[in-house]
This record gives sequence, structure tokens and C-alpha cells, in this order.
Amino acid sequence: MKKKLIILSAFALVGTTGIATAQTTTTAPAATANSTQKDLAASAALSTEHTTLLTALKAAGLAEQAKAKGPFTVFAPDNAAFEKLPAGTVDNLLKPANKKQLTKILTYHVVPGNVMAADLKDGQTIKTVQGESLTVSLQGGTVTIRDAKGGTATVTTPDIKATNGTVHSIDAVLMPAK
Repeated sequence: MKKKLIILSAFALVGTTGIATAQTTTTAPAATANSTQKDLAASAALSTEHTTLLTALKAAGLAEQAKAKGPFTVFAPDNAAFEKLPAGTVDNLLKPANKKQLTKILTYHVVPGNVMAADLKDGQTIKTVQGESLTVSLQGGTVTIRDAKGGTATVTTPDIKATNGTVHSIDAVLMPAK
């Protein structure tokens, strides 16, 4: 239950990235903190760029968990990130029979604590609430996250603050090993 709460909180925060659409900074040093002044759950409704993520959160039963105290950091895939997955993947994951797998994927995008882009270090390994790790890469100020399967996502909008966490919008869906 705690894991689901953390995941939902992180993903709800992703919804806040729609507020900062004009700011697509991918560099940690230039990241500007934006604030929604709302918790992750209330912030989720504000983004038009993360509707697929929010649909997935609801399908996984994690939407209500976004009100948790936190803090949590969410690496939130935008709609375009989900569109990059093989055809039919999202529809398949949204089926009730695949709720456990969907939950694992969503929680893999959530990290306990408040992690700002400037806090990330090249080569750093960060443990997700799902239990596996992500690896950070910094090159030329661009923050890239590598998943357990070798896939990468670039932070497109960093440091979106909610009252119970931080969201970093990313351009790919991260996949756990298991």
C-alpha cells in the first residue's frame, strides 16, 4: 500500500508539468523551480501533457495516493513518451488483468524524497519505490535517466514543485528489469 501511495504521488506531480510547458529546459543548472501550490493529486488535473500517465495511474488504482504527505520525486513520462511504445502496449497495460505490471512500471518512475535536477550527479544510481534503480547521466547540462533495460529518457521540464514532491517531465517511459 505504501509503495502504491508513493507511486501515485509521484505521478500526480507529473500532471503539474503542463503548467510549465513553455519552459523545456533540460539542463540541471538552468532548472527553474515552478510551483503548483497544490498536492500531487490536485496538480495532476492541471496538465494536458500527461493525460496518458494519469489514465494509467487511475487504471493501477494509484490516483488517490497522490495526496500522500511525501515528499516524492516523479520522473513523469509525457503523452509523447507513451506514444513511442510499441503499438498496443498502453492499451494492453490498462487492462485490469495487467494492473500488477502497470503498477510496477508506474512505481519505477517514483523516487522517495525531493530530488531537484541540480541534486543529480553523473553516474548516480537512485532507487525507486518499485525497488529497482535508475542511473543518472549528465552531459552538457542535459539530464538523462537510464532504466534497468538500457532505455533512456531525457528530462524535458525539471523541478516542478508540488506541496508534497517534485516532478521532472521526461520524454520516454522507463522500464524495470522485472
